[in-house]
Amino acid sequence: MILTVTLNPSVDRALELDVLVRGEVLRAADSHIDPGGKGVNVSRALLANGVRSTAVVPTGGAEGDQLVDMLRAEGVDMLAVPIAGRTRSNITLAEPDGTVTKINEVGPVLSDAEFAQVSKAVLDAASTADWVVICGSLPPGPTIGAFTELCERLVAAGARLAVDSSGPALLAGVAAGAALVKPNREELAEAIGAPLGTYGDVVEGCRRLRAAGAGAVLASLGSDGAILVDADGVLSGSSPVTVPRSTVGAGDAMLAGFLAGGAAGAGALTEGLAWGAAAVSLPGSRMPTPSDLDRTTVSVSSDPDLSRRLHP
Repeated sequence: MILTVTLNPSVDRALELDVLVRGEVLRAADSHIDPGGKGVNVSRALLANGVRSTAVVPTGGAEGDQLVDMLRAEGVDMLAVPIAGRTRSNITLAEPDGTVTKINEVGPVLSDAEFAQVSKAVLDAASTADWVVICGSLPPGPTIGAFTELCERLVAAGARLAVDSSGPALLAGVAAGAALVKPNREELAEAIGAPLGTYGDVVEGCRRLRAAGAGAVLASLGSDGAILVDADGVLSGSSPVTVPRSTVGAGDAMLAGFLAGGAAGAGALTEGLAWGAAAVSLPGSRMPTPSDLDRTTVSVSSDPDLSRRLHP
């Protein structure tokens, strides 16, 4: 079982537009409402492909009730921790060429007592989990010290911890000795304090995070694919998408596929890239099912061209 933790979940509304024109009244060609939050998406992707998962989510207000109802309707096993604040709502504007404009609310404040309740739910459930996956941004309230303590307690308890976050939260997972961290290109550049222009830059950045404590680093690079750096070396991979519809949740789907594929080696990277590419081909933050996956388009190499430049 894979336990996911989303400290700042959301209700996500996606609108598909013919073209986004600022200041105009526009009609949506289509719309979708989905449960949101990176860990929530990981659980949804795993469930859609027959992998057991439980999602831990703090929820509050009418939007929190809506989130719980949507997750129940999809059959997602969850531990909902009540909070006083209102669960946030996010809006995605998607254009036909794949351009996505995302508007995210900050999210509710989690008090010290509420964060302690969430932490207890995570630690209690971690004993029966194969992986504990903490994803997404930190909501207002919890200090980075409290988040670091949660990561450290999970690792000390023997949990295989994966962290998919940014800024201080990502670095806290690294320092705590997370078995896996999954930054995207921008998050990796921020973590090492240097721009990334080539595959070689990405590999070096991943190696720096491993030297700081992470067991493995899976860097998602959008249209440039992904790079995995672990104790066995370096792998790169890509999976082109002919008709992109939405990038929202694609990195979450990739992480879910990587974990479902064994979380190591070329097979896991292939699975992750196939799941991520399938998510890009779907509207909103819809997660792929087995019928959406096409592993034949995935290419993986153990000898990447480190001079290859990343797309702007």
